[in-house]
Amino acid sequence: MKKILLILTIALGLSQSVKAQVITCVPCDLIDMSVNIGSDTTSLNIYHAGQYLTHPQEFNVFAWEFTDQQGNIIFKDTIVDDAIVSFSHNFSITDTMNVTVYLRNDSANLDNWYISEGLPANGNSINCLFEDKIYWMTGTYPSGTTWGRWEFISGDDFSNPGVDLNVVLAVDDFSLQKKQLIKIVDVLGRETPFKPNTPLLYIYNDGTVERKMIIKE
Repeated sequence: MKKILLILTIALGLSQSVKAQVITCVPCDLIDMSVNIGSDTTSLNIYHAGQYLTHPQEFNVFAWEFTDQQGNIIFKDTIVDDAIVSFSHNFSITDTMNVTVYLRNDSANLDNWYISEGLPANGNSINCLFEDKIYWMTGTYPSGTTWGRWEFISGDDFSNPGVDLNVVLAVDDFSLQKKQLIKIVDVLGRETPFKPNTPLLYIYNDGTVERKMIIKE
């Protein structure tokens, strides 16, 4: 009888332990990306912190896109459950490369983070947009030898945080919540990804158009 009670106690303990497990993730603006050492003039290797800050990791989807200043695609790939994107290229080191990556994880709920910060839970999942530019940085060692590497214009150390698209695309009027965003265009009518501090037109499937400018310091 004692053995049965012990087994039941352990089973209940395990059940409560499973229920107590929480999905861990942090908001988009606490995640960034950086260029890895080993990148050279004809290759890029970029690390994204979102893979290790968003759980469950196996549901992390990163949609990467690299373009030149004319909008031509240099490299594009969708990667699941991996913090690294790498590719070879023949891009000129005298030009600047645009980097855009979407991180989405519908299973990573932010409610636990909101609650820990004393904020109301809203059920939002991870839906982040990251944008930056990469250029070839050069310098000279004290010995006189020159060096070069790819670097983000914003720098490193959490200087290119993500934008929470759950917040950017949210609407306050409940009657409008069923609208679906078709595309975002600039004031000249050209389709574009989200850009902070820029007036953009949001076109919805019900024919409505909203002009927005999201301020990001």
